[in-house]
Amino acid sequence: MATPTPHYPLFERLFRPSVTVDLGTANTLIYTDDGGIVLNQPSVVCFQKEPAAGPKRIAAVGTEARQLLGRAPRNLEAVRPMRHGVIANFSAAEHMIRQFVQMARPRSMFSRRAAFTLCVPAGATQVERRAIKEAAVAAGAWKVSLIGESLASALGAGVPVSEATGSMVIDIGGGTTEVGVIALGGTAYSGSVRVGGDNFDAAIVSYVRNLYGVLLGEQTAEHVKKTIGSAMRDVPIEQINATGRSVDDGLPRTVRVSNHDIADAIEGPLRQVIGAVKRGLERAPAELVTDIAHNGIVLTGGGALLGNLARRLTNELGLDVRVADEPLTCAVRGAGAAAAAGLLDDAGYE
Repeated sequence: MATPTPHYPLFERLFRPSVTVDLGTANTLIYTDDGGIVLNQPSVVCFQKEPAAGPKRIAAVGTEARQLLGRAPRNLEAVRPMRHGVIANFSAAEHMIRQFVQMARPRSMFSRRAAFTLCVPAGATQVERRAIKEAAVAAGAWKVSLIGESLASALGAGVPVSEATGSMVIDIGGGTTEVGVIALGGTAYSGSVRVGGDNFDAAIVSYVRNLYGVLLGEQTAEHVKKTIGSAMRDVPIEQINATGRSVDDGLPRTVRVSNHDIADAIEGPLRQVIGAVKRGLERAPAELVTDIAHNGIVLTGGGALLGNLARRLTNELGLDVRVADEPLTCAVRGAGAAAAAGLLDDAGYE
């Protein structure tokens, strides 16, 4: 067995850059202590298809690769390596992380390798956690530490995690929803369901197809959701044109979709999110639930931007629910703060 390398905090701070990565299903964010958020890109990588077996060549990553989803020519393959917050395609994830780190350039003049801190969902298995670590090491990390998504999001949202008072955070990402109860710098309860923004998009595609006979692309459905999406029907009606392919004759067809349609479409996955929150309240210690009743609940993640979501949860739970400032970046900023405060998983290795 190899002898563990001793830690030299001053040496690490001076010559080993520290990088915090929120490797999300929809977006990847990179944060550094000196630069803040230095990268925010879609979690997509596009490969050049080779006629013969051999190493894959990367054609595009991030925003450029995302534009090719559903549009890629035959010689290109657009891949989303992350599913439900964990790695679904190891090779693609390794290439994507490496490219993103090079784009962010979080390195000092003395070293090209960095210490990585990565956010992981509560529902990730040990195999999935190891895959995330190994992908980061393969992408150039000299050390990898993990932090739970809930704790990271709470720190980024400004929740007083070090106090004895309990706080609840709901982080809705592209593929997972994390529910965490935080107190005394740790997680008293953490739960995860594999439902998120991608499920909302898929539900919109299915609903429009069944109601209007038009098949929308995933990106079109996401655009509709971001523009007029609502978690409630009890709001003034808004409408938007959406163009897709008719299921009858295959020709392009434009339909008028309303925010009431979106509320009906996403009711199923939204019910799963609400159910996860209720389970968290049922299983958390009673004293902490009392604190949550007084302090309310904080929403983070990209899914928190869905229209009227906080009001819907308030009506369902009878508790005050608010959206954090800059919810999309809460996890990566909180993980960076946790790295500086020494709240990381001791299972990180070199």
